[in-house]
Amino acid sequence: MLLLAVNSGSSTLKFRLYEMPSEKVITKGSFERIGGEDSDYTIRINGEKVYQKASIKNHQEAVNTLLKLLVEKGIVKTLDDIEAIGHRVVHGGVLYSHSVLITPRVIEEIDKIKDLAPLHNPAALVGIKAFMEEIPSAKMVACFDTAFHQTIKEKDFLYPVPYEWYVKYDVRKYGFHGLSHQYITSRMHDILDYDGNLIICHIGNGASISAVSAGKCVDTSMGFTPNAGIMMGTRSGDIDYSIIGYIMKKTGLNYEEIDNILNKKSGLQGIAGMSDLRDIDRAFEAKENKVILAIDMYTERIAEYIAKYFIKLGKVDAIIFTAGGGENDSIIRKEVLTKLKPLGVEVDEKLNEETIVRKDKEGLITTNNSLIPSYVLATDEELVIAKDTYNLTKNS
Repeated sequence: MLLLAVNSGSSTLKFRLYEMPSEKVITKGSFERIGGEDSDYTIRINGEKVYQKASIKNHQEAVNTLLKLLVEKGIVKTLDDIEAIGHRVVHGGVLYSHSVLITPRVIEEIDKIKDLAPLHNPAALVGIKAFMEEIPSAKMVACFDTAFHQTIKEKDFLYPVPYEWYVKYDVRKYGFHGLSHQYITSRMHDILDYDGNLIICHIGNGASISAVSAGKCVDTSMGFTPNAGIMMGTRSGDIDYSIIGYIMKKTGLNYEEIDNILNKKSGLQGIAGMSDLRDIDRAFEAKENKVILAIDMYTERIAEYIAKYFIKLGKVDAIIFTAGGGENDSIIRKEVLTKLKPLGVEVDEKLNEETIVRKDKEGLITTNNSLIPSYVLATDEELVIAKDTYNLTKNS
């Protein structure tokens, strides 16, 4: 079966075409800065990466361009060769705890909760409808980034605010990066040969930490929105909410302007003046004071969440680092694990330096004496989408 896994962001569209169930990747690529003047796309053809600048006004144009390329480049003979398409949908609200076949009702319900993810859910819907129009014979599946966290108990997902806010307006912790946390949970089952107690650190520009027990999420750092939890590349993470009203009064900024600052100009960007971890690392090694402060704050917050989840789980079988920063940033990992010495964690500095996913090296980065082993593993959200889509469509 030829199956397309699609990951639509607010201004991006990433894709992989798989042969299933072998999981062979036929081609992959992405459309970036959709709607901007500098939009472009990349696609791999026979192992070669093809890059092209193009005016891509919206997700509909991105879908049309992608499908045209697949036929023109001979990757598929006709679009009907693609039998199924899996779509990442950021928010499933309280409705979805697993991936589902897309029906008119599912589309309606995704649209109903668009206020919970105003940048992402509408973009995903545009992509879904565009693919349905162009390949009506293909079966469609929605894979929700919030679904993996739906096993969190009420006492952990509720906020201490009026209960009617939850009943009337769905105010609760949802968590995000669920496809990534789900994939790493599965990988660790294969490594440990059992469903252990895990603390998974998805460290990218956006970052989240999850506590997993018996294969199920019991808590996660992101909340009602992805701006909750730890300090991130440009997001503040958890702060005292009263700061918002205080700064509005002091500066005259409105709520939308403050919200934009907390999402796009805070975190590492706010403290160090930069958010790319590669730039951060170079400045850290050059001993720039604000960057040293930013990394200390950043890794302190990651370590605090790990310690919190250690207490919640009682026993931890592994700490895992994944996503762009977690997979490739040895400085961040070392600083976090060093802060966890009171828990008996002991980083192997040589292994940590050598373990870089972009150099095809995964694995253990703690010593044999460490009471909790720590791993670096590459995540693969698109493969989760492909597997769920295949399993839901192979017999339908």
